[in-house]
Amino acid sequence: MKISISKDLCRGCGKCLKACPFEAIIMRDKKAELNEKCTGCGACVDSCPFEAISGIEEMNDKIDLAEYKGVWVFAEQRDGKLMPVTFELLGEGRQLAEKIGTNLCAVLCGENVSGLAGELIAYGADKVYIMEAPELKNYTNDAYTIAIYNAIQKYKPEIFLFGATHIGRDLAPSLAAKCGTGLTADCTKLEIDPEDKKLLQTRPAFGGNLMATIICPNHRPQMATVRPGVMKKADYDGSRHGIIEKVPIKFESGDLRIQVLEVVKNIRETVSLTDAKIIVSGGRGIGGPEGFSLLKQLADALGGTIASSRACVDAGWIDHSYQVGQTGATVRPALYIACGISGAVQHLAGMQESDVIVAINKNEHAPIFEVADYGIVGDVHKVIPAILEALRRLPEYSN
Repeated sequence: MKISISKDLCRGCGKCLKACPFEAIIMRDKKAELNEKCTGCGACVDSCPFEAISGIEEMNDKIDLAEYKGVWVFAEQRDGKLMPVTFELLGEGRQLAEKIGTNLCAVLCGENVSGLAGELIAYGADKVYIMEAPELKNYTNDAYTIAIYNAIQKYKPEIFLFGATHIGRDLAPSLAAKCGTGLTADCTKLEIDPEDKKLLQTRPAFGGNLMATIICPNHRPQMATVRPGVMKKADYDGSRHGIIEKVPIKFESGDLRIQVLEVVKNIRETVSLTDAKIIVSGGRGIGGPEGFSLLKQLADALGGTIASSRACVDAGWIDHSYQVGQTGATVRPALYIACGISGAVQHLAGMQESDVIVAINKNEHAPIFEVADYGIVGDVHKVIPAILEALRRLPEYSN
């Protein structure tokens, strides 16, 4: 929206200054004036009691929605290995494509990554667009945005899905802004409207207390990021056949403002909760940071990993990378053992799709028991040692 202020009608009341969320209005000679911070949101238009501020919708070249076909998935890879969220997106993308009656395509960027195309097809892609260049070896926002934007302009996808990873959360907004379309972040559910085939994008709002369904009716592609661990992974079928198309890439001088000189991997212990099959998670009920040592003994015995609720992270007991929940990771392990976790709705949103949930809590009325398949009412510091002792008696754990 293009905002204009009439100097003749403005009375200098200052109400527009208070209404503007971007500090884009200043007072000069007792008259309101716009500065470079204006985003055209229109908040000032509604606030002016003298109708001195008006907004005119800037109509971009009207797009023909019928020209846009296909469901695209960003195939995130690092060091020549596809990230697990890619297979989840392919699984969800397949369902969306079938409901619309279109193809499922994967977009793969990197250097010397063509060998991954067969894996993408086996997991459900009908077509793989490959963009290869030395500049794409390591992710940078500039290079990936330019490469994929040009492909979007050429092939015109109807839907484009990204994983809500560090890369996806950086890349998707840049592409959406460049395409002039919308983006729904951290979706937990995607559906197709049976009437007009629009993408219905559902995400938690207000701290997870309600679910908002968002649509993008007038612009394309319809774009969304999906939290890892939320969607079901696609099934592998090595007999599938698909089309592989290499998209030519050319970067002009000055296109790339960022150059990766060296990649330094963190030497501290890292955790991938979304890949874990068994998770032993702790809440405030474990008593303190030392409680995670006990949880790790159980996780090690079961071949799993530890995790945490937000309360422990906020208390400084464990790193945020271990957090499960609305503001952490969303997980779907085969076994989730919740130790001393009360079961706040924000935590449940991140783990309630686990295959089997075991809850250990002293409070028999804790909300966690409502979603648990098995519940143990008791002190974590007594129950877990008893479980460990029982495991040690089993032949397979004797060593």
